[in-house]
Amino acid sequence: MADTRPRHVLFLILAAACWGAGTAVSKQAVAEIPPLTLLAAQLGTSVAVLLAVTRWRGEPLPGGREGRLLGRLGLLNPGLAYGLSLIGLTGITASLSVLLWATEPIFILGLAAIVLGERIGIGLVVPSITAVVGLIVVLFDPSVGGSAAGIGLTIAGVVACAVYTIATRRWLLGSDSTFGVVLAQQVHALAFALAALVVVAAVGGRVLPVTVSLAGLAGALGSGLLYYALAYSFYISALRATRASIAAASFYLIPVFGIAVAALFGERLEPAQWAGAAVVVASVAVITVRAARSSTTKPPREAP
Repeated sequence: MADTRPRHVLFLILAAACWGAGTAVSKQAVAEIPPLTLLAAQLGTSVAVLLAVTRWRGEPLPGGREGRLLGRLGLLNPGLAYGLSLIGLTGITASLSVLLWATEPIFILGLAAIVLGERIGIGLVVPSITAVVGLIVVLFDPSVGGSAAGIGLTIAGVVACAVYTIATRRWLLGSDSTFGVVLAQQVHALAFALAALVVVAAVGGRVLPVTVSLAGLAGALGSGLLYYALAYSFYISALRATRASIAAASFYLIPVFGIAVAALFGERLEPAQWAGAAVVVASVAVITVRAARSSTTKPPREAP
């Protein structure tokens, strides 16, 4: 992260901590609250906090064509991406979820090569394969809690987030407002979540919880603050001054924070799974460090 200032490094670490901890807290809340309902509650909490902060700071919402496109990216992430992730979380453990999310830098690097013209050499391909091997160790251990559907939905959410990072980095420099950008995106995401709830209710799906404990309600509100208001504010602030491939380096910390918090709620990994997790974390770290040091990045092309 040689071209990133210390405070931007701190912002990326804090974003990773919020996402990792938020996953573990969300796992507790989703046990009581239907996934899309939880997403709407989380985003509603985040939007309320961001609206207050934006008005207090006097920051405008992003304007112009690129600004509108930037705001609409919220439909992709956190809208679609975390809708898929929360549904997937009903079928896998929080530990497995954060490990799957650790593959996001790999997708970001691939998209950066295609969209932004970054060259990805053999020095990045080898650790990418190693990371996949580590994930296989985690996923195929018989003691891990995870359904194929849950894994597939989570990976789909990861890919959506990777696309979001590339697109946001392309259009972000046209806006001076960080909290305004995050607010605009999450308003779109909230609209997506509410529309999805209407569709689910219309086809007879369950959208209301049977009962909600005080802990479940606190988890829903707390995870919304962590996962969306704080994490995205830290991440967008850092992404404004950092290349997408370099910002992705922080994501390997998400499993560290997520597993640590999940352990507080009683989840445990077997030794083989810890070994696989270590391989994933180390491989993604090598990928992002090499990208920061050796890749040649072309200036982002103008959005059409």
